[in-house]
Formats: sequence, C-alpha cells, structure tokens
Amino acid sequence: MKKYIFILTILFFSALSVMKAQEKGMAFIKEGSFVPLYGAVSKNHVTVKSFYIDIYPVTNSEFLEFVKKNPSYQKSKIKGIFADKSYLAYWSTDLDFGNAKPKSPVTGVSWFAAKKYCECQGKRLPTMDEWEYVAMADTKKIDARTKKEFNEYILSWYEKSKTYENEIGKTFKNYWGVYDMHGLVWEWTSDFNSIFLSGESRKDKSSDKNLFCGGASVNASDLMDYAAFMRYAFRGSLKAQYSTRNLGFRCASTTKPKI
Repeated sequence: MKKYIFILTILFFSALSVMKAQEKGMAFIKEGSFVPLYGAVSKNHVTVKSFYIDIYPVTNSEFLEFVKKNPSYQKSKIKGIFADKSYLAYWSTDLDFGNAKPKSPVTGVSWFAAKKYCECQGKRLPTMDEWEYVAMADTKKIDARTKKEFNEYILSWYEKSKTYENEIGKTFKNYWGVYDMHGLVWEWTSDFNSIFLSGESRKDKSSDKNLFCGGASVNASDLMDYAAFMRYAFRGSLKAQYSTRNLGFRCASTTKPKI
C-alpha cells in the first residue's frame, strides 16, 4: 500500500511540476484555419501550422536581463536605425526600468529589439496570422469572434489608457492557456506591416485610404470587423524602428521549447 502511495505522490508532483513549467513558459497551439479580416471578401481560409507561443508578454525584468547580456540594445547605446528616440523612454537608465513594475510588460521596444530578444531565447516573433489565430479565442472557444460580449470586451480595452502599467496575467486565460492577448498592450508580429487594408478588406466598396491608426475603421461592418481592423491598421502605421508606450511583444516557436 505504501508503495502505491509513494508512486501516486511522485506522479502528482511530477504533473504539478509540468503544469507550473507550462504556466511559466509557452502554450502549444494546435494547427487550424480561419478567415482573417483581410480575407473577408474572398472568404479564403488561412492555415496556421502548429506552433508554440509565450503564455505572457515579455516583462520589464525579463528585458532587463536581455539588455544586460546585449549592451548594444541598451537605451543609450542602440543605433538610431534600430530604434527611435522613444525606445525604453520610461526607463530611468540603461539598467533601471524606473517606477515600472518588474512584472509589467516591457513596452517602448522597437521591432528590431523584440526580434533580437526572441532570437536570443531560441525563439522568434509570431506571425500576424499566428497571433490573430490565438487572439480570436476566449476562455472556452477557439474562435469567439462572433460573440458580442467578446468584441465588446476588446473594444472597451481600446478606450482605456495606461493598461501597460498593469502586471501580466491579470486578464483572462484563453482556450489555449494564453493570457493578455487583449487588455494589456498591443504586440509586435514578425510581419506587422505586410497587410494594407482597403475598402475591399472591410467588406465595403469604399476607396477611402485614410487608414492610419484605424482612421477609416468606422466603415467596418460589425464589431468583429472593427476590433480586428483597429489592430491591422495600427500595425500598418508602424515602422520597424518605432517604439511606443503601449506596444510590447511576446515570442513564439515552431518547435517544442526546452522547459
């Protein structure tokens, strides 16, 4: 009897250890397909191959460790072609993130710096389709984009300010076990500027090109379109060296990460 209790105890703590490692690391995203906003007219599905994505956005403390090991990405040393003057502007010094919380998402980071960070972890930035695929899930469904309450939650966040000051993991845990896809910060993707939305992308016949930061999103036909349109338009307004206070990132991986 004691032998069985011992075995069960070992199995319990082993399972608990795996769960904790998973919670701190990356979530597995199973292959699937969906119709993104830019395919709304043609109804063409995009297939997303299985991959892994960070459960949380990268934090200030994590990025601090990165710049310690990679001095060329410190705020006073990074070259202008890789980051604008807003890069880590809220940090007090190269190695001090000031009044920001250690577990708050790092923001004010350029695409170049985010990409380099992920590479140093043996990872990469997620593609736009990968990010959108994960982000369309609520707590119970892989695709919750048609749920009014889900879109209202996203849109209500768009109206809030300084959510980047909150700590990671305070929003809901979605179907995949991923936090903070909505409600904390905007996030870089590897191909952030690959899509330019036109009237056709919004299911209308408008030729309006005023798309900077979602200027034309009022023409989106429903809440689902509007919420997604704001993300695509925001990304389309960026350049790789840009860094803004509400823009962070998380990493992804094609292969199973080492836990």
